[in-house]
Amino acid sequence: MTTNKEENKPNLFYMSSVTVLTFVIPVVGFLSDHFWNSHALTFELFSKWFIFSAVGLRLFLAGIKQVKNPEFTAKVIFELESTESFPILRELGFANICFGLVGIVSLYKPEWRIVSAFASGIYYGIAGLQHAIKKTSNTNEKVALVTDLTIFVILFIYFVRFV
Repeated sequence: MTTNKEENKPNLFYMSSVTVLTFVIPVVGFLSDHFWNSHALTFELFSKWFIFSAVGLRLFLAGIKQVKNPEFTAKVIFELESTESFPILRELGFANICFGLVGIVSLYKPEWRIVSAFASGIYYGIAGLQHAIKKTSNTNEKVALVTDLTIFVILFIYFVRFV
C-alpha cells in the first residue's frame, strides 16, 4: 500500500475522463442522432453510442495510457509502488486497445456491437467484481468500480436483448 498521500487523492482528470466517456458522450451522441437524423429514442440507438464511447473510446484510450504509462494505472488506481507490475499493465493496455477498437468500429459496423457487448461486457463485469472484492480503498478505484459495473449491466441488457 502506498504511503504517498498525493497518490491517494482523487485524480480529477481520470474521474472526469471516465465520466465523459461513460455517460456524457453516449447521451450527446444518442440525442444528436435523434435530432439530426430523426431516429427514434430507443435502447438500440443509445447502445450504439454507449458501445462506441464507454467501450470503444474508453478502452482504447485507457489502453494507450497503459502502454505508454503503466505507472499511472499501478499507482493511481491500484496503489502499487513496485514497477514489477508494469509489463503486465502494458499487456492489459494491448488488450484494452483491441477491445476498444472493436467498440469504435461498431459505430460503423452495427453487427460488431453484439461482439463488443459480449466480450467487453464480460471484461467490465469481472473488472468491477475484482474492484468490489478488493474493497476499493481510494476514490479513483471506486469510480472504476461504479462505472465498470454500470457498463457491465448496460452491455448485459444489450446482449440479452439483441442476441
